[in-house]
Amino acid sequence: MSADTVVRPRRKSSRPVWEEKPTLLGQFSKGTILTAVVAVVIVPLWVVVVTSLSSEKTINEAGGYVFVPREFDPRAYLVIFSGGQVTDAILVSTIVTLAGTALSLIVTVLAAYGLSRPGTLGHRSILFYFLLTFLIYPGMIPSYLVVTGLGLKDNLLALILPTAISAFNLVVLRAFFMSIPGELYDSARMDGAGELRILTRIVLPLSKAVTAVVGLFYAVGYWNAFFNAILYIDRNDLQPIQRVLQQFILAGQSPSTSGAAVAIPGLGSSVPPSLAIKMAVVVVTIVPALIVYPFIQRHFTKGVIIGAVKG
Repeated sequence: MSADTVVRPRRKSSRPVWEEKPTLLGQFSKGTILTAVVAVVIVPLWVVVVTSLSSEKTINEAGGYVFVPREFDPRAYLVIFSGGQVTDAILVSTIVTLAGTALSLIVTVLAAYGLSRPGTLGHRSILFYFLLTFLIYPGMIPSYLVVTGLGLKDNLLALILPTAISAFNLVVLRAFFMSIPGELYDSARMDGAGELRILTRIVLPLSKAVTAVVGLFYAVGYWNAFFNAILYIDRNDLQPIQRVLQQFILAGQSPSTSGAAVAIPGLGSSVPPSLAIKMAVVVVTIVPALIVYPFIQRHFTKGVIIGAVKG
């Protein structure tokens, strides 16, 4: 090397660390961690499904929960769908979820749109009122007194109205509505469009992703809710599926059905094991979310990021 040669220090990459190409050890670590996370999610679901479809002999040999399927026995599902408390509970949860999600979306969209428009009468005070619920919650006893005072005891509206609007979802939608360029509103008003027409023809079509995510939040919340049923619902025919499942797990016995023994060719007519029925009810409660989520998944990340960051 000549004396005139200048040794320059190696230039460091200007890219962030997380954008650098991972090392072989990093790739192996990522794969191991992701595999472990997937196993933690998949294995319990697999055990629940296999146990719900196992015979009493298989469950007894396994000492409870079954991991390796042996004898196929669908009697547990035939029992819970043969009529009775579980069937009524599924119908109640479906009605509450559909009606509650529709009502919550309508109220949240209207409120978020109104609070996102500058100059709306009293919008700062109303927004402060909604944000205050993040810090101050009225409590269980005042909520119970209000609901019962309105005559909603043993009424499906008691499962919908107390949670009809979420301040978090309202803030997310409002942030997205505020991120829409004001020129779109101005051009629509110049064409003679009113606020309702602007909302339905311009704002909502641009908000499909975030609206779908908020709707999923509401739907999952209504489907999984059981505490309001504990407070406000005493009639067995109005209990949602999550409340029935909770009663079943705590009591340790099968939910009431119109026919306990179900005859299946080749399987006999004995009552299926209690654990199989319990796992079948668990499967029934999680299947709707598993069915709906793939249709919403493409909007999920985009909707959460856009609604929470923009604005």
